[in-house]
Amino acid sequence: MVVYIDGENLSMEDVQKVSRHHEKVELAAVCEEKVKISRKVVEDKLEGDEDVYGINTGFGDLANVKIEKGKTEELQKNLIRSHASGVGEPFDEDVVRATMLLRANTLVKGYSGIRLKVIELLVEMLNEGVHPVIPCQGSVGASGDLAPLAHMSLVLMGEGEAFYQGKRSAGKKALDKAGLNSIELKAKEGLALVNGTQIMTAIGALALHDGKRLLKAAQIAGAMSLEALKGTDAVFDSRIHQIRPHSGQIECAKNLRKITSESEIIESHKDCEKVQDPYTLRCMPQVYGATKDALAYVEKVLITEMNSANDNPLVFPDGDVISGGNFHGQPVALALDFFASAIAEIGDISERTTDKLMYEEESGLPRFLTEEEGLNSGFMIAQYTAASLVSENKVLSHPASVDSIPTSAGQEDHVSMGSISARQAKEVLENVENVVAIELMSAAQGLEYHDKTPGKGVQTAYEHVREYVEPLEKDRSLTQDIKKVKELIRSGEIIERVEKVVGGLD
Repeated sequence: MVVYIDGENLSMEDVQKVSRHHEKVELAAVCEEKVKISRKVVEDKLEGDEDVYGINTGFGDLANVKIEKGKTEELQKNLIRSHASGVGEPFDEDVVRATMLLRANTLVKGYSGIRLKVIELLVEMLNEGVHPVIPCQGSVGASGDLAPLAHMSLVLMGEGEAFYQGKRSAGKKALDKAGLNSIELKAKEGLALVNGTQIMTAIGALALHDGKRLLKAAQIAGAMSLEALKGTDAVFDSRIHQIRPHSGQIECAKNLRKITSESEIIESHKDCEKVQDPYTLRCMPQVYGATKDALAYVEKVLITEMNSANDNPLVFPDGDVISGGNFHGQPVALALDFFASAIAEIGDISERTTDKLMYEEESGLPRFLTEEEGLNSGFMIAQYTAASLVSENKVLSHPASVDSIPTSAGQEDHVSMGSISARQAKEVLENVENVVAIELMSAAQGLEYHDKTPGKGVQTAYEHVREYVEPLEKDRSLTQDIKKVKELIRSGEIIERVEKVVGGLD
């Protein structure tokens, strides 16, 4: 399989295929002419000796410094070397691959003034598995993700570091082993490589994919908890949700009806004396639905950004070279801050539901879901762990985009902090995966104490958890169990099992 990029039609699925499944990338034929026209505009400007930002001038606060003709190539090399000043651990391979893909997709739009051979090398590195070492800290999100993209670009020059076949080495050595040649950057090309929002957008695209999957798993966990707690499914009645017609709420209520359908447990207590369930059970469609709607907004922003020209200056086919601000990460930063809050809410409701399972008075189940309480602590500390992660997310969900700090001697006086938004969003997501894993385990344990059959989706999820995690009869460390169930969420395996029985979940 091959993913063709043309700067216009890259999808979220394409990003997954390339970043995580190593599918090959090729440039669509339509791109070649656009890239060549754009490059000719740059070369004509150089011949005319016109002052054009980033082509024959310095950068940022040094934009008024004219660079003589013979030094424009040195200017581009110096730009990459000086901007490669990031710190921290390297980004994961999937983030690096997504970043390379997104940058190539932007460059083939034909507004960057870069030669086709530079884009081709970037794509060849992807296809051959040469992955630049990109430190995770150092970007303020305008003028784009400068520092991390500079580390990516060093390797194209035969500098920096890269991973190849699992080994970290000098960039030149990695290229050599892959049979690739480094390139000498020409005027404008260094700037074309580093001016963009690809790091924040790459992290966001991968997190969004995982977040949509996590939301489905959370609804499965919530349905399991509802049955373990003898909650009612009346709150999923479609009539309730049609008269408050938020699409996410309607879809989540439909999912929950499917998962709990044909439940003997629910049927057995339809006429009990209990009047209402707690909000964690009663309001699942409203809470999870709101997150679903938020993720739909984030997806729209990210797809737009993935297929946008976010370079500076922009080179137009009519010969104009215009300096603007498309590199500014604010649209992505705001969306990813929203994503973090929306995903954190999954953890909030999930942890509170897990807590309900711990109290005999609330649940009718043994305290902390264990026999011989006191001698055994059961799921007591697993719930503490979930509470700890939820509390941590309260800090991580503070929007990075509300902050700004001037850079480049005040020339770049408002920045997005989008890469920080992205990194926080990813961390929140990973925390919530663990929280939902703990709920799945706790709900499965709660179902051990029922002698009637739950809904067909709940029963399938319970059986799937039990393939990896045994019932808790006596205390044991639950760390590895949590890890196993988290992997069921991350792989999508538990969702696939349930969907085979109840049909696709929205």
